[in-house]
Amino acid sequence: MKAQLKRNINPTDIKVGIKAIKTIRDMGIIIETGSEVEMNKLTTEINTRIGELLEITKHRLRKPRLIIYNLPTEITIEIIATIIIAQNLDIQTNGENIEAKYKFKDRKGRYNIVIEFGPTTRQKILQLKLKIGWEICNAADYLVPTKCYKCSRYNHRHSECKGEETCLHCAGKHKIK
Repeated sequence: MKAQLKRNINPTDIKVGIKAIKTIRDMGIIIETGSEVEMNKLTTEINTRIGELLEITKHRLRKPRLIIYNLPTEITIEIIATIIIAQNLDIQTNGENIEAKYKFKDRKGRYNIVIEFGPTTRQKILQLKLKIGWEICNAADYLVPTKCYKCSRYNHRHSECKGEETCLHCAGKHKIK
């Protein structure tokens, strides 16, 4: 694929600077350009010349997720964003959306909530303690790695796995059973 891409498209002709080109698993290629404009030029050129052979997907940045601990029980997912903005005047969202993902109860019976923020809002929230209702709540980054239960490796799920079945306990080449 990489050779075919280089054969059919000349970045000099379309005035696109390629920062990096990497081959990834599953016959994929990652191409890094200098700007959004260059990326759009390269995308249209690939679509017109060899679009039937390649599927192009643009990398979409994920919003950072934060977990807010010790939430009052009466706070719901629907109203948490308005409460955070109303009670914490130090936080200006500057047009970034606050989107609550889910609320759950921990082992001690306290409620926690996972929320997506914009990057600048995230920085402000991590430096402060949040006032929510009658409580003062802590926030931290919410990072959960995906782990395959077939091969015991990270960053993919068992449904997408192409590795060998590996025991989680002894790393042997047999099922956990």
